[in-house]
Formats: sequence, structure tokens, C-alpha cells
Amino acid sequence: MLPTDPTSTAACSVTVPIVAHQPIAESMWRLRLDCPMLAAAARPGQFAMVRIPHRHDPLLARPLAVYDTFGSLAEPTSWQRQTAGAAGGPLRYADFVYSVAGKFTTAATALRPGDELTLWGPLGNGFSLPPATQLVLVAGGIGQTALLMLGRAWLAANPGCRATFCWGGRDGRVFGHVEDFEQAGLAVNLATLDGSAGTRGTVVDLLDALETRDGFAAGTKTAIACCGPEGMLAAVAGWAAERGIGCQVSLETPMACGVGICFSCVAPIRDAAGGWDYRRTCIEGPVFEAAAVAWDALD
Repeated sequence: MLPTDPTSTAACSVTVPIVAHQPIAESMWRLRLDCPMLAAAARPGQFAMVRIPHRHDPLLARPLAVYDTFGSLAEPTSWQRQTAGAAGGPLRYADFVYSVAGKFTTAATALRPGDELTLWGPLGNGFSLPPATQLVLVAGGIGQTALLMLGRAWLAANPGCRATFCWGGRDGRVFGHVEDFEQAGLAVNLATLDGSAGTRGTVVDLLDALETRDGFAAGTKTAIACCGPEGMLAAVAGWAAERGIGCQVSLETPMACGVGICFSCVAPIRDAAGGWDYRRTCIEGPVFEAAAVAWDALD
């Protein structure tokens, strides 16, 4: 569900309780917060800066994509998505999924329901709903976190159209809660480097395998949205460009402030004159048109 005013950029700073928190795959955890203001305002592809209150190591907040939003829950610890009645209701809960990789995420695994987190959001420039008859979502690593809300919103705006979710990882142990995408109405396809789940190879190999079967390149009515490691984004962007398919990418550039002050998250974005300049991923992004990114200039 999108907020009533999808153009709203209002963000809030709040300290909120954890409703549920548990591991869902290898080194991957899912977190549910009771935060009505953020849940109501968040749009697909936006994020929040999250920190553990009263801790000074790490001192700075960390960016987490808003994975999903909810109205009410049958049980506080259930991950099943539910709304407040048949007609829907005010959004109250926001889910975040993170991979354990550093001080913040390691410390976060010790948190339990009832503990609190401080967050500022929603932030950033999210996805637009592409004017297409087929949407392909492509994730690598933890990139699925930016795509679920987009898939659901696009299908709601385009009834009867097809949406496909492609997710790549090193092996089958890294995929958590794939059923969320299936329940949202997306056709799910996996790729693993070791062949333990889905197609053996990368997500680009998966796109190659699905191209003829699903007609990804037929006409001009297919659109791609992608999130994941930089190398994967560049490869998918190139794959889409070769076929004339529109592609949006959500960059995973490291951030320090999340509000455009520190300029630590800049990315090279092309301008109308054919050159490029640095743009702040936290403000102008994290979502950009793939064709606008100067991939060869990324560090």
C-alpha cells in the first residue's frame, strides 16, 4: 500500500519498540518496528537511518531499506502480512531485513521484542512505477529488501500484468522469506553460484535463461528494477541497455548521515550534456535510472 500522498517527503525521528525480530536465512535477520508515522509515509525504495539508542559504538546510524509496511497483525510475532479490516486501515508497522556484516548489525542481533531502536525516515528518492506491461525485479545479496513494496504497488496499479522476481546468491542458504514475493503475486526465480537452488550462475545468467521463455525483450513494454552489489547492478544495467529495456537501479552506496550533509555517499551520475557529476545517493537516490549512472567511473 502506498501512502495517501505519494509525493510526500516528510520524515520523522522517533524511538520505537521492536515487535518481532528473528533470523530468516544465513546471516540474515528480519525486524518489525511499531512506527506508524514511518509506515504511513514510506514509498517503495526508500530507507531509514537506524541506530541503537544509548550506544556510542557504532555512533552513527545505519541505512536500512523499508522492506514492507503493515496495518495490523493477528499475532505480534507473526510475519504474515495483514491489514486492519477488509477495507484496509492505517499503516502501523514497518519491516526491515538486514545482513549481519559489521558492528551495528552484529549488535542488532542481540535485540529482542520490547527493546527499542531510534530511526529517522523515510528518506531518499524511491522507485517510480514504470509504465510497462511486464516488470522484472532483480536482486543480488540483500537487494530484495528494496523491491518487495515496488512489486506489490506495481501489480496493484497494473492488474492483469506480469511481474517476475529474480534473486541471486552464492548458495541456497542465503534466501530468506522468498514466499513474501510469491504471496505478493510475483513469479519467483532463483540463481546460485553453486547450483544449490534455482539456476546455476549469476542473476544475469538467470535473465538469459528466462529471456526466451518469458519474452523479457519482446517489444518495449518490459521494465526492470534492480538492487544489489555494484558489479551486479552494472551487469544488469548493461543487459537491459543491450535490449532497449528501461531499468531503474537502487545503489547500495555506504552512507554516514543519510540526509545529504556529509557527501560520503556520492555516485557519478550523467548530465544532459553527456558528462557526469557526483550526486548524493541519500538525497538524489538511492534510485536512479540505470542509463544515468556512469558505471565506469564508480570506485
